[in-house]
Amino acid sequence: MASLVLALGGCGVDPVSPVDVRGEAGADAKAPSGAVDCREAKCIALTFDAGPGKDTPRLLDTLKKEKVPATFFLLGKKHVDRYPEVVRRIAAEGHEVANHTWTHQILTDLEPEEVRTELSRTQDAIEKLTGRKPTLMRPPQGRTDGTVSDVSRELGLAQVLWSVTAKDYSTTDSKLIQQRVLDGAEKDGIILLHDIYDGTVPAVPGIIAELKKRGFTFVTVPQLLAPGKAEPGEVYRP
Repeated sequence: MASLVLALGGCGVDPVSPVDVRGEAGADAKAPSGAVDCREAKCIALTFDAGPGKDTPRLLDTLKKEKVPATFFLLGKKHVDRYPEVVRRIAAEGHEVANHTWTHQILTDLEPEEVRTELSRTQDAIEKLTGRKPTLMRPPQGRTDGTVSDVSRELGLAQVLWSVTAKDYSTTDSKLIQQRVLDGAEKDGIILLHDIYDGTVPAVPGIIAELKKRGFTFVTVPQLLAPGKAEPGEVYRP
């Protein structure tokens, strides 16, 4: 599950930042009623990839206690189909449910129809459980290109990358995971973690506590972009 953002130059994909999305909405555009306005607040988005897993319920308990919304990029095979009640709970508790493909294949290595299958199977499985198809996806290892963008556009999916990762796939040291996140945390950032690795969920309470102390407000990815909106096929990265 190694996560590595590849350079996107030369592949027809130009990432758009949250600041640019909000700017394109216009100065007079208003944030949704009752929502945090990330043009004013010091916002950051907490995202989790490749779940749900056995520790996801404990993570949801923490997020509920701390009143922190998150974005979950869910994996289909052996995850969405194995933990249907957890998927329903993620949606019911107000988190953003997003797509991380069916089997975590590198999409840039696939033919267009294979990319479509990887994404559409997870779309359908999530819709069956929650009643809503995701509008966001994260390509495995952050690898995308023009073909992936075209298929994503067809399926109504915007692509979301990240600004900081704890590389929690390579360590079970919760303190190290926490420190890596805190070292890279910035306004308008998108944090990448995985709720399937043993060291990650125990690191989350400390991450939340310290970032709150630093004045950050936690939001979902759509909230981070508001009053702008993620457009299908586009790539978003702080």
